[in-house]
Amino acid sequence: MDELMRTMAASASGMRAQAARIRLSAENIANVDTPGYQRKVVSFEEVYDHTNETRAVATGRVRLDESPVERTLQPNHPLADEQGFVEGSNVQLMVEVADSREANRSYQANLRMFEQARDMNSSLLELLRR
Repeated sequence: MDELMRTMAASASGMRAQAARIRLSAENIANVDTPGYQRKVVSFEEVYDHTNETRAVATGRVRLDESPVERTLQPNHPLADEQGFVEGSNVQLMVEVADSREANRSYQANLRMFEQARDMNSSLLELLRR
């Protein structure tokens, strides 16, 4: 596999990983007010394919954030416990928005790299045809 194809493969894996991160961030934002919801996070892992000598990024296991959930005193709420507390979610909206923006920018950077490698590959093939 030539260098341009390796670059395209690495960029494509980066886009897949960032897309997973964006999906989880959107799910967390959608559940910010869901009682008992725990924030989901994903980690990234480097993957090396010895047959093609390519490096890529892959998403690890989706984990639940273990930070404490917000508890509010609402004795009349149907989900209140014996003391009158309702467990909210541990999602912080500002953190999720920032994480989503960062993932989006990383996705766009990988997309630009992929497009540049593809254009260089096309230009090389055009030169070879002449």
